[in-house]
Amino acid sequence: MTGELVAGVDIGTGAVRAVAIDRSGEVRASSELPLPAQDLPRGESNPDLWKEGLIKVLEQLKVGPPVALGIGGHGPTTVLPSSGRALTYQHPAGASADYDGQHRAQAQELSARSGGGNNQPRRLWDYLASQLGGSPHTQAVWPGLDPLEGFGDPIPVGSSCGVTAGGYVLPDGIILAPGANDAFLTAWASSIDIPGKGFDPGGRTGGLGVAISSAEHPVEARRGMPGHVPGIAVVGGPVAAHGAMLEWWSRVTGREVGELIGSAGRVRPGSEGVMILPYLEGERAPRWEPDLRAEIHGLSSDAGPEVIARALLEASAYGLAHIAQDLADRGITMNRMVSSGAPSQSELWVRIKAAVLGIRVDVPECHHMAAYGAALAAGAAAGWWPRPGEGSPGDWPTPAVTTYPPERVTAYEEGLSRFIALGDQAVRRIRQET
Repeated sequence: MTGELVAGVDIGTGAVRAVAIDRSGEVRASSELPLPAQDLPRGESNPDLWKEGLIKVLEQLKVGPPVALGIGGHGPTTVLPSSGRALTYQHPAGASADYDGQHRAQAQELSARSGGGNNQPRRLWDYLASQLGGSPHTQAVWPGLDPLEGFGDPIPVGSSCGVTAGGYVLPDGIILAPGANDAFLTAWASSIDIPGKGFDPGGRTGGLGVAISSAEHPVEARRGMPGHVPGIAVVGGPVAAHGAMLEWWSRVTGREVGELIGSAGRVRPGSEGVMILPYLEGERAPRWEPDLRAEIHGLSSDAGPEVIARALLEASAYGLAHIAQDLADRGITMNRMVSSGAPSQSELWVRIKAAVLGIRVDVPECHHMAAYGAALAAGAAAGWWPRPGEGSPGDWPTPAVTTYPPERVTAYEEGLSRFIALGDQAVRRIRQET
């Protein structure tokens, strides 16, 4: 199959994922590799581990060298090559700033540690592409966004920054295409290009993005991220720890996440009155309160691990619905959602989200949609389809989906109101204390 495929890699917080697709968009291979734990302060990482994971996950595809390789990942994340360190979105530097402001704050923090000098900061994907042979002086820029000063010469996402230079078991001549933040790539891969269509990328964090017409909502569009189709913007935002909450409960109970989700299916909707605020690492959208912490309400001695597991699944759905309600208050309605990542592999979890949100939820056959979006960037660099910002809906392939219709559940309607009210109380306590 050599020469028939392009590959995409997504660097996640806890794992690296890769997919290989053909010109029709069919996934011909996929792989996932956990990243090793690092004994570093929160929000810091050794970028060499990302490079090692990238190489290993590509080897696991076992499809031969691709025509092109696209790379994306979590962000805002900044690498300073000479320091051997990266600061991720979890680092406090610039945490209260906008996306680009956080990158700049991370770069300043790393520069101060290394003594300054002419050491150019890089975004995660630009840095990794340069490590494989690409240019060390370019930055991939999403359409509609401004390049970051000092991060390299701008090139559009979906462009080549060079080719592999051999080594790392990759042959010479593979086109290298630095991509973008995983949310941008997931929205692209999920065809979030029609107003009212939303997406939940899943993962350790999670979040909700909804497509809007930039012409109909000009103010909101300026606050959101530009879509991959002209005239479309995506609004909403990320949350802090939906997937991380289940990881935490897995560590506490000593049970695998899959086992916990399976046990949650034996608990009725409403989790026997147990309500969880999933603010393990603060909260981003729609509260934007980094000092919030997780809370468990209504806990009794009768509640077993399966009740907490069910409450965690419901809490993640309530968190998405809270963002959707915030958008609805501003005149933005979501009528359909694409769910991907690990949560989408649980039918129970997907059905809970569909019921709480009251909309149809589509689950793509490919769960690694950020990696799929990185493969789209690779295909654009190879000339297979347009770059983002240069095409129309339907110009790019997307995986087939399974659709889950919503079911009305009274316990969820009451639960959402309770979730928001308890969160409001938690915010008031934080603000009074500070």
